[in-house]
Amino acid sequence: MIRLPRLDDDPGAPFPPADTALREPDGLLAFGGDLSPQRLINAYRHGIFPWFSMGDPILWWSPDPRTVFDTGALHLPRRFRRQLRQCQWTIRVDDDFDVVVAACASVPRTGQGGTWILPEMQAAYGALHRLGHAHSVAVYDGDRLVGGIYGVDAGPAFCGESMFSAESGGSKVALAALCRLLHAHGVPWLDAQMHTPHLATLGARSMSRGDYLRALSRPRPAQLPTGPWTHLLTDTRAHDFT
Repeated sequence: MIRLPRLDDDPGAPFPPADTALREPDGLLAFGGDLSPQRLINAYRHGIFPWFSMGDPILWWSPDPRTVFDTGALHLPRRFRRQLRQCQWTIRVDDDFDVVVAACASVPRTGQGGTWILPEMQAAYGALHRLGHAHSVAVYDGDRLVGGIYGVDAGPAFCGESMFSAESGGSKVALAALCRLLHAHGVPWLDAQMHTPHLATLGARSMSRGDYLRALSRPRPAQLPTGPWTHLLTDTRAHDFT
């Protein structure tokens, strides 16, 4: 029988230490609480994130190991880079946050019968975005959204929550744009949370939870603003990433 700590109703109450998370299920730490901005910011800055399904209580996780990208070493396949040279897609940062989150929630995924990005999750990350703590990258073909990614600014790391493609390669371009923005502004890690074979092909690697928590304890990059990131990306066309 799994015995989990229940979070205090006070959104400012501390989480249990991340290193007390269960090994099975991988990284399950606590349940309960709420999705208030204060609680979410506290969670991400301590290596913790929410993930639950319809009908479940809010579940909080801190897996070991984490899957992360070095923002300066994303791997885009050579063939894909060649395809981008003729691509007219454009990239926008933070212009369409709620649209990107909704697209991530609605896109069909192999092996999944539903989404964990429930309406209350969409509302919670929208509130974080309006406070300047959550950000998105959207990829457009003209006026049509073809890919995107969103996540949470945790200071020395950015926590990617979800990404999607409506056209082949859309999420890769969004990920490449986000990594370039983060690397240019002193953020070395993009946290992808859980391993997948697809992420591994793009250069994601495992990092122990201890190393990840130590990375989060570093000072926040001085050049990274809290607030909209709309003007931080100087390369705004997909072919800039070849």
